[in-house]
Amino acid sequence: MKLSTKGRYGTRLMLDLATYYGKGPVALKDIAKRQEISEKYLWQLISPLKIAGLVNSTRGPSGGYTLAKKPSEITLNDIVSVLDGPLCIVDCVKDPSLCKRSANCVTREVWSETSEELSKVLASKTLEDMIRKQKNKDSPGT
Repeated sequence: MKLSTKGRYGTRLMLDLATYYGKGPVALKDIAKRQEISEKYLWQLISPLKIAGLVNSTRGPSGGYTLAKKPSEITLNDIVSVLDGPLCIVDCVKDPSLCKRSANCVTREVWSETSEELSKVLASKTLEDMIRKQKNKDSPGT
């Protein structure tokens, strides 16, 4: 199982915005430079995040993007769900009708439990938590 590039890069985009929370709009070109992600790719990610109510935009010469909520109110699960959809490690967990064995399948129960636990972990981590972890990595020994 592997998280998509959209989910990983979208999380980095949101973490960058969280770092500048309360300091005004941030231009995508600046995020692209700091995160080493193409601006064109960031444009693809920002729209669904905006539609989901996680990001606000400001037009004009000093415009850009800001978080729509506090970093403590946005979880990694919020971000990944918007960009990748619900986390299910196999399709039959989300849609049992895809497999005629779903009702009696013991392995499906394990895949379902695994998917739930993964979602719980991501739901327990906020952007604020991630900023704190980054600060600890940037200044070891303090």
